Amino acid sequence: MQGLLHRVSPQALRLLVLVGVIALLVIFFSSQIENYLNGRLFNRISSSVAVMALVATGQTLVILTRNIDLSVGAVIGFSAFATGSLIAGLPDLHPVLLVLYAALVGGAFGVVNGLLVAYARVPSIIVTLATMAIYRSLLVEYSGAKSIATEQLPQWLTDFPNMQLFSIGDFQFRAGFCAALALVVLVHLALSRFRPARQLFAVGSNPEAAHMAGINAQRVVFTAFVLSGVMAGLAGFMFLARFGNITVVAGLGFELKSVASAVVGGVNIFGGSGTVIGAFLGTILVDLIETSLVRWQMVSEFWREAVLGALILVSVATDTIFNRRLASLRAARAHRIALEKKEASA
Repeated sequence: MQGLLHRVSPQALRLLVLVGVIALLVIFFSSQIENYLNGRLFNRISSSVAVMALVATGQTLVILTRNIDLSVGAVIGFSAFATGSLIAGLPDLHPVLLVLYAALVGGAFGVVNGLLVAYARVPSIIVTLATMAIYRSLLVEYSGAKSIATEQLPQWLTDFPNMQLFSIGDFQFRAGFCAALALVVLVHLALSRFRPARQLFAVGSNPEAAHMAGINAQRVVFTAFVLSGVMAGLAGFMFLARFGNITVVAGLGFELKSVASAVVGGVNIFGGSGTVIGAFLGTILVDLIETSLVRWQMVSEFWREAVLGALILVSVATDTIFNRRLASLRAARAHRIALEKKEASA
């Protein structure tokens, strides 16, 4: 076991543990809920994850820099309503332009957050808590207490999330889920292969050292918030396509779930480490628990939110203990190897 801990990276170990936890939960709930394990469960969760995966990816980029974005739920709601209003008025608008519009709307809110956090140096939790309320109020003012209905949207838009690209048995791989997964993989490749993207880790791990290494920490933090806004805007587009009916409460609660998905997925809440693939698995885990608890009559609706909060606490505590234990084991192994080399050379 210790050999495995030394050979495999901490991030890979976290992903393996997450996959194991998801498998154990599926086995547990399949023993408790009749007719639980079937293709419909996968199709339901994959449709739901398509929206949250985008938000969790943006949230991960921000958390990596030792910050947090609590305004993503309001940005999703505003982007969904603004995108719905545009396509309702211009039904012949090209789909690519509509997606870009949603990303621009979300990115504009991200710019505001980024400027206040990176350059005005206001703590991110204060900034995004305030902008969450401001953006939600702007949506109420902008919408005029009206809502977007499915009948106002073109058929291609409402068909997009459930459009089946391919299937394996009863498991359907739909366009919304595949598009979200492709975006997550692209961001993961950027973070692991491109040096500018890896500056997010450097700033989150040690801002002073990153500054001495010539990294513009303010620009990196600003970029993280803009990207988070863009991802929330794209999530707003997916939200509109999936639900059709958009009111002023659209996206409410997504901020908590996106943070939960990231930290459950192994993203260090204090910045500097984590992967968007982990956040994606965390999204699946959170959604799996929520979906299963709805069908598991032993847990009331009131306790579902409590379970989600407990999951965040357990994840952060486990991650802290895991990292300390792993660091201790690696230090002990390095010390033992050094002693063996010293004895051999004596």
